[in-house]
Amino acid sequence: MNAAALRTVFDVLREMLRPYAVALEVKRDSASDFYLDTRHIQKNKKPLFFGAVRVQKNYVSFHLMPVYLEPRLLDGVSERLMKRMHGKSCFNFIELDRSLAEELAALTAAGYAHYEKLGLVSPLGARAVLRR
Repeated sequence: MNAAALRTVFDVLREMLRPYAVALEVKRDSASDFYLDTRHIQKNKKPLFFGAVRVQKNYVSFHLMPVYLEPRLLDGVSERLMKRMHGKSCFNFIELDRSLAEELAALTAAGYAHYEKLGLVSPLGARAVLRR
């Protein structure tokens, strides 16, 4: 796969996660890796993971932990997006069209809302909404 094409996919997915950084902790932010934790500390004394995007050798991976904790978030997700799912919370892409990007963005928002409902994250507030 063309590295420039993967970088384009990474950039789109990173921008999808970036608005959540206002209320979360950015653990890594580089040209090939963007990683967000919540500020919620678990029993193991580590923060709860929210999501990440990373360039791999032949694809870009998008991790979204809320779908692991609440699989019902995937109810109604298109077959096209589900075909990109590997494991319980990871989606892999070599390309990303507008409809898949919009669906993944909606799933990410639903995941954040689920964490918020559980009290694991703070409301995003106006600043994050404006950054989207």
